[in-house]
Amino acid sequence: MSNRKPIYVTQPQMPPLEDFYPYLEQIWENRILTNGGPFHQQLEAALCDYLGVEYLSLFSNGTLALVTALQALRVTGEVITTPYSFVATAHSLLWNGIKPVFADVDPVTLNLDPQKIEAAITPQTTAIMPVHCYGHPCDVEAIQRIADNYNLKVIYDAAHAFGVRDAKGSILRHGDLSVLSFHATKVFNTFEGGAIICPDARTKQRIDHLKNFGFVDELTVVAPGINGKMSEINAAFGMLQLKGIDGAIARRKEIDARYRALLAGVDGIDCHAQALDAGANDSSNYSSNYSYFPILVGPDYPLSRDALYEKLKGEGVFARRYFYPLISDFPMYRGLPSARRDNLGAAATASSRVLCLPMYPELAQADIERIAGLIADQRRLPA
Repeated sequence: MSNRKPIYVTQPQMPPLEDFYPYLEQIWENRILTNGGPFHQQLEAALCDYLGVEYLSLFSNGTLALVTALQALRVTGEVITTPYSFVATAHSLLWNGIKPVFADVDPVTLNLDPQKIEAAITPQTTAIMPVHCYGHPCDVEAIQRIADNYNLKVIYDAAHAFGVRDAKGSILRHGDLSVLSFHATKVFNTFEGGAIICPDARTKQRIDHLKNFGFVDELTVVAPGINGKMSEINAAFGMLQLKGIDGAIARRKEIDARYRALLAGVDGIDCHAQALDAGANDSSNYSSNYSYFPILVGPDYPLSRDALYEKLKGEGVFARRYFYPLISDFPMYRGLPSARRDNLGAAATASSRVLCLPMYPELAQADIERIAGLIADQRRLPA
């Protein structure tokens, strides 16, 4: 094991601690800690403005936001989704008593393949839950055509897609709802948090009721809601974080470009295509957030993906196999007919090859060079 300081796959973006003190002083002064306090209201408005959306409802985390989005649209029956994601995507379905139906991904974008979506529709299908994987936009137009043809709802798991835009605006405007995560590992974080992007005031009102036990006022409960509210401390932290988000994304872009330049000549290492190269809609004006840096380890590389993962770990570089195993491989899902490997060939191949390299704004230039050098030099190291 290397005696160097460990380099993890991500590190939370943190402002100077002294910059947060004035926000805490305000909270201590007004003694409002939750229930839609002033920072909560300010952050909802500020995020709508930054993201270019009209309505947004804050949550204590992204998973509760997914669970509530399904409740808000009264989704039942079967929902078509991807096996190539974090488990919260499918777990939100099970928590609502909904049957996940897995469809394969496009081998280039690693997002749900629209043709496979359509083939998976049954009379019990009521919705589609795609994921903008690594922040790269799904084929939103094709998915919406399918949804319109079959009268299906579309809820985007947009956990990776904060700030992503195409030529017509925020990628979050697509579908019936989009769900964000503000977890510590995300491009924009509030320590822990999430949000649902809503198309209209009426939908936001229903979501706001559902996240607060169903209360309309102190005497009126209109739905079997939960407690999904974001606290004032998280919201205040989000207000501070928003001031530095453009600089953080710009730094991520620099790191992305440097990795690509350093790894361009390494046989068997395929840097996952940027969205504009992977066929994103309106890609000429596409704006990425550079949330992850996945590579795919191919047969021309002298080590397997797992061997490379272990080699890097031995040097103190903690890359991650996002997403391995597939969701469909976990015990609560693998018995589903749609979880069969022959149904998910592209997803299974990607899952066996993918390795996400460290990516965060404070990643030092020397560390980027060292990580890329370890990968480039693997063929000269003993197996």
